[in-house]
Amino acid sequence: MSARKSERLLNLVICLLVARTYVTKERIREVVEGYAGQTDDAFEKMFERDKDELRDLGIPIEMGTIDKFFSDDVGYRIRRDVFELPEVHLEPDEAAVLGVAARVWQHASLAEATTSAVLKLKAAGIQTDQSALSAIEPHVGASEPAFDPMWSAVVSRTAVRFEHTRSGGSASTTRTLEPWGIVSWHGRWYVVGRDRDREATRMFRLSRIGGNVRTVGQPNAFTVPEGTDIRSLVSELAPPRPTSEAKVRARTGSCVSLRRRSNAIEPYDEEGWDLLHVPYADSEVLAEEIASYGPDAVVVGPGDVLDGVLRRLRTIAGVSA
Repeated sequence: MSARKSERLLNLVICLLVARTYVTKERIREVVEGYAGQTDDAFEKMFERDKDELRDLGIPIEMGTIDKFFSDDVGYRIRRDVFELPEVHLEPDEAAVLGVAARVWQHASLAEATTSAVLKLKAAGIQTDQSALSAIEPHVGASEPAFDPMWSAVVSRTAVRFEHTRSGGSASTTRTLEPWGIVSWHGRWYVVGRDRDREATRMFRLSRIGGNVRTVGQPNAFTVPEGTDIRSLVSELAPPRPTSEAKVRARTGSCVSLRRRSNAIEPYDEEGWDLLHVPYADSEVLAEEIASYGPDAVVVGPGDVLDGVLRRLRTIAGVSA
């Protein structure tokens, strides 16, 4: 998920959480940064996708009437009592860690956007409850099915075997790993360790691990090399950050992976298509992914990505012929 989209979703949560009443779609469009400047159709699609994505994350967005005498005047809100976690009891060291996180939240760069959203709501005459912001202080979550078994393997020093699909690929490969540690890097969870199949240090994103993570052998079967810095290894092994952007014409309802990480999605001139602004670091990796979507994805530019896709399609056509 791009930083721009993450900020927009967070601002949407803030808007709906601090408001004491339902907020209309028109007011949301004015208040939430990222919606302004969009065409009516683009805003409708973006807002619907954002609502669905937040609900998939477990955030309860309610819809209701603003005025009981006008049932068609509807709005949205997030009830704080439903959104908040129950009381949590922490050990002293755990409380200290969360204290640091809370201080980071107070000084985070998002504080400016948060203040702006709340002020806009107040200016519109909507009563707000800023204490509700405490419900979205940062926390670390892990929804990947591979997280728990991989974490257990790290703790017990047990080798594991799993199916992994690399970025842009469709077929999975079986890998056997001595897991040294798990780390969150740029919003994604990775496991780092010694790949027995490659006899080298490797890193795998947990969301790309499919099926069951199976243990191999007995606990305490390996040791982590002395002086190993997992976070430094991740920074060295991680794929490069996107530096370019491709424009891809995608058929409506297709190319889910491309859509999820797009910087922007616009309606295309031809009905049934959208124009995706896809960030990328390696044109060949992106070309391989786009080619895998077949006729559902067409590169508009730049030329190096288009050339890569055409080269792959010609190869496939030659083999099938």
